[in-house]
Amino acid sequence: MTDRVQYSESDPQHCQDKTDANRCNNHAREDVSKISDPKAQALFETTAEVLAGLRKAYEDFEQKNEEAWRKVS
Repeated sequence: MTDRVQYSESDPQHCQDKTDANRCNNHAREDVSKISDPKAQALFETTAEVLAGLRKAYEDFEQKNEEAWRKVS
């Protein structure tokens, strides 16, 4: 198990570390193959895609990859 850095509750990184979108994403994708209802499969696949997008947004925020996340001076 990796050690996590402790952030103050006012630091956005604190919330990011608490969100485990990657684990939930993998779980949703695994569930797609476990169920037979096509509508439920679509729901779980959509869930996985949304979580992947959120994970990317958090990474972009952390790395300041997007213009919106860069500090305005």
